[in-house]
Amino acid sequence: MSFRMRYYYIVGIWIFCCALPVMMGCMGETQKSRKDSFEVLYQQMEQVSVDSPEQVTRMVDSILPSVKDSMMYYRMLFLKVRGYFLSFHIDSASCLLDRISAFCERTEKREEVYQLYALVYNARGNVYVRTSQIDSACSCFQKSFEYASRGGKRESLPDICLNLADAFIKQGRYDWGAFWYNRSLSISDSLDMPEEQRFPAYYGLAQVHMELRDFALCDYYYDLASRYYDKMHPFEKHIYLNNRGNSYYYRQDYKTALGYFRRSLEVVNQYPDMTFERNLTMINLGEIFLMLDCTDSASYYLQKCRGFFDSIHHATALYCIDTQLMELALKQGNVALARERLKQAVQYDEVEPNMIHVRNRYLQRYFEKVGDYRHAYHYLKANYHIDDSIRNERVKMRAAEIKLKYTQDSTLMKKEISIREKENQVLQLHQWMYVIVGGGFLLIAIVSAVVLYRKRLRDREQWRLQNTMTSLRLENVRNRISPHFIFNVLNREMNLHKGEEESKNLIGLTKLIRRNLELTDCLAVSLADELEFVDTYVSLEKESLGKDFDYQLDLDCKIDLKAVKVPSMLLQIPVENAIKHGLRLKEGKRLLRIQIRLLLDNQVEIVVSDNGGGYRKVSVNHGTGTGMKVITQTIQLLNTYNSRPIQMKINNVLVGEEKEMGCEVRFVIPLNYSYQLKKN
Repeated sequence: MSFRMRYYYIVGIWIFCCALPVMMGCMGETQKSRKDSFEVLYQQMEQVSVDSPEQVTRMVDSILPSVKDSMMYYRMLFLKVRGYFLSFHIDSASCLLDRISAFCERTEKREEVYQLYALVYNARGNVYVRTSQIDSACSCFQKSFEYASRGGKRESLPDICLNLADAFIKQGRYDWGAFWYNRSLSISDSLDMPEEQRFPAYYGLAQVHMELRDFALCDYYYDLASRYYDKMHPFEKHIYLNNRGNSYYYRQDYKTALGYFRRSLEVVNQYPDMTFERNLTMINLGEIFLMLDCTDSASYYLQKCRGFFDSIHHATALYCIDTQLMELALKQGNVALARERLKQAVQYDEVEPNMIHVRNRYLQRYFEKVGDYRHAYHYLKANYHIDDSIRNERVKMRAAEIKLKYTQDSTLMKKEISIREKENQVLQLHQWMYVIVGGGFLLIAIVSAVVLYRKRLRDREQWRLQNTMTSLRLENVRNRISPHFIFNVLNREMNLHKGEEESKNLIGLTKLIRRNLELTDCLAVSLADELEFVDTYVSLEKESLGKDFDYQLDLDCKIDLKAVKVPSMLLQIPVENAIKHGLRLKEGKRLLRIQIRLLLDNQVEIVVSDNGGGYRKVSVNHGTGTGMKVITQTIQLLNTYNSRPIQMKINNVLVGEEKEMGCEVRFVIPLNYSYQLKKN
C-alpha cells in the first residue's frame, strides 16, 4: 500500500471511528446492525494495525468509552495489544492481555469467548518468543490452536501453526517445525485459501532446510515465497530477507548475504515502529562484516544494537552479540580484550543451537590463539555433537514429513473411495436403462447411416453410368460416318447417272448408314459385324484412293468371328483415321492392313496398320481426335468391370516391303471379356 493510499485509508477509519458512538446510540434497537458495523470497523483496523500500530492504538482509545465491558470492548482492546506488541511495548501488551484473560474467565463459555481465548494465547506466545521464553511460547501456541479449533474460526489456524513451527525451530526441533509448517499448508488447502496467502509457510520450510543445511530445498521454498514478495507486509518482508540472508551466511557466501541484510534494513527503516526488526538486522550485518574482515563496520552495528537488546533482556540476541564482540577482539588482534569479554559474557538458559554452534566456533579459535588446545578441542567436539544432532533432526523431519504425507494421502484416499462407491451405486441403478437407450439410439444411427450411404452410392453410380452412356452414344452417332464423306459419295454417284452396276456405291452407302443406326445402341458387337462394317466403309473409300490402294485382311482360321465380341467402332475408327489422316494425301502405294490372330492365353490380338507416314501430332488433314477419345473412354469404362483388361497401344512402325513409316493400333482382347456394366 503506497503512503498516499494508506493516508486516505487511515483518515477514512478516523472519520468512521468518530461517527461510531453516534451510530451505536441511534441503533440501540437493532443489535444485529450494531454488530455488523463493529465487524466492518474491526476488520479495517486490523488491516491498518500491521503498518501503523500507533495510529490504531489512538483510534481504539477513542472508541473504547462507547463499548464498555463487552465483547466488542475486549476485542478492541486486543487491537491495542497488537499495536503495543508491534511497537515493542511488551509490558503494556502483557497488562492488557491479563485484563482480556480475566474477562474470558468470568464470561460464559461460547464460540466468541473461545475465539478471544485463541487470540490471547497466540499473543502471549509471541510475547514469550520476543523475550526468549520458547517453552512457554510453545505451550501458549498449542492452547491457542485448541481454542481456535473449538471457536470454529478455522481461518486463524494456519497463522497459529506458523507460530508453533517458528517456536520449535528456535528450540532446534526441526522435525516438529516442519510438521507444523506442513500442517499450516494442509489447513490452507482445506479452507481453499489462495496461494498468495501461503508464503509464510514456504519461507518457514526454507528456514528448516537451511538449519539442516539442505540448501537445494531451501532455495526451492524461498523461490516459492519470493513470487509474492510485493504482497508481503513489512514485517513479512523483513523475515523473508533476513532468513534468506542467513541461508547464504551458512553457505559462507557472505557478499550475497550482505545484499539481503541491506535490503532488510532498507525495509525496516521506512517504519519507525519496527524497532526490534531493525536492531535484529543490525546484528546480522555486524556478523557479515565480521566475516568480511570489515571490523569498523562490524563494531558500528554491534555497538548500535547492543543497548536495545540490553533494555529488553533478549537472551538469544545478547548471546549472539557477546559472541561477535569476542570474535571482533580476536580479529583486531586484541586477545586480552577477547579474554575480558569472555569473562563478562552472561550465560543464558535458553539459546538457539545455531548461536551455540557459532560461539563454540569462535571459542575454539580463541583457545587456539592462546595455546589452550585442550579447551579448543572441547569446543570442536561440542560442535561435532551439535552437527550430529542436526543430522538426527533431519532424519526425524523426513520421518515426520512422510508420516504427515501418509496421513493426508490416506484421508484423501478414503474420501475418494467413498465418493467412488456412491457413484458406482448410482451407476448400477441406471446402467441398464443407459445401455438399452444408448444401444437403441446407436443402432438406429448406424442403420440410418448405412442406408443413406448405400443409397447415395447407388444414385451416384447410376448417374455416372447414365451420363457416360449418353455421352458415348452421342459420340457414336456423330463419329460413326463422317457427314462430309456421305455427301461427297452421294454427289459423285448422283452425277454419274449410270447403270445399276455403277450404283453399287450408293447401295453400299445406304447399307452403311442403316448398319450404323442399328449399332448405335450397342456397346459391343461381334467381330464379324465389325469387320463387315469396315469392309463396306473401305469399299466406298477405295475408288477415291486410286489403284495404288491395297487393303489386306489377315484372319486366323481358329477364331470364331461371330462368337468374339469387341467394343463397337473398335476397328472402324482406326481404319477411318488411317485413310483420312495417313493414306488420302500419300503419293505412291497406299497400304491398309488388318491382322487378327488368337493368342495362347485365350486372348485375341487385333492390329490395324498403314504406311501413311505414322502418327503425327500436327497433320495437314488433322481432325478433332474425337474418334480415338471415344474408343479410349469406352475401353477405360469397361475395364473397371473386368479383372483382365483390354489393352490398346498406338505406335509408329515400318510397314510393307519398302519399310515405309506408318502407324499401328494394336488391341489385345480377352475371350471371356464382359460388356455388362456391373461388377462380376
